[in-house]
Amino acid sequence: MSKTVFSRNYKKHIIIWLLIAIFIAVALKLGIDEKIIVFVTLILGVFTQLFVGLGALIAMIPFIGPLIIKVLAIPFFWLLNGLGYFVSIIAIKKGYSGEFMKSRVLTLALLVGIVVGYVIGHIIPLR
Repeated sequence: MSKTVFSRNYKKHIIIWLLIAIFIAVALKLGIDEKIIVFVTLILGVFTQLFVGLGALIAMIPFIGPLIIKVLAIPFFWLLNGLGYFVSIIAIKKGYSGEFMKSRVLTLALLVGIVVGYVIGHIIPLR
């Protein structure tokens, strides 16, 4: 990928990364609580697809990039599954067995949807 194609495709992401970095530096200098800074950064990152662009940039590194992305993505599935088990323990103790089954089905559907989307995204070329 040439520099012009790269800069054209990721121009918006680079500007957003710089703005968020400036926001974090200024907020820390002003003494704003770190929890608020993390929350705002996560919200901005999710709604501007900042993390997707960062993942794409990391994945472009030959040989090691795709490995890094896989190492970051697999724990997300473990965390989501573990969170489902933790919530299920609380739900069973409180007597919500019907809602528990619905939540486990929804969690499984989410995981299957993510995997199917990943597979379809790699089968169907974008260009």
